[in-house]
Amino acid sequence: MPDAESLAGIEKAFAAVGCPAQVELAHVADPAIGAALTARGYRLESFENVLGRDLRGAADRVRPPGVEIRLSDDDEFAAWLDVAADGFGHPDDQDPPSDQQFPREVLTRAIRDLSEGNVRRYVALCDGFVAGVASMCVVDGLAQFTGAATLPAYRRRGVQTALLSARIADAAGAGCDLAVVTTQPASRSQHNAQRQGFELLYTRAVLGTRGAGS
Repeated sequence: MPDAESLAGIEKAFAAVGCPAQVELAHVADPAIGAALTARGYRLESFENVLGRDLRGAADRVRPPGVEIRLSDDDEFAAWLDVAADGFGHPDDQDPPSDQQFPREVLTRAIRDLSEGNVRRYVALCDGFVAGVASMCVVDGLAQFTGAATLPAYRRRGVQTALLSARIADAAGAGCDLAVVTTQPASRSQHNAQRQGFELLYTRAVLGTRGAGS
């Protein structure tokens, strides 16, 4: 349970760069944390689901017709980043509406920060054209699936399923025993992940405020 002084310090650090504080609170956390945050002015903004998959006995790769998955090297990072930003910047029209919309430059900066270092990047090709991208971070036997985005023109062709399948196989080959992915509840991403054997581990509430603790 964080004390009031710790929370105030976090909020001050965010305010110093002109950003409202935001907390992702797992439903398995101490209920007193949620009460403390709402007392400071935090409000519920959205929910996120964290899903996991046991990688022991991972299934064979799924290869939809016309879709090819390969690793993406550093030489094409700028192009990979453009596709990721375009995909995230155009939400799937079959997903529940989201109240979190960000300018392209903000999206690009965030994706870049999360896609460097110990991260494997992937490209999906549809009939030879770049249709989607994804990434994966492997740490201590845990594979975190991140950065998955498909360009609108290539949706409903199995791109995300192929990207999930490739990362599952690679993670298992790297000796990981668990993969995790975060999705918006009731989204196509969650549906695709569950079709590939992922199960809900926990839900987290996203809480935020402008001027928390003031």
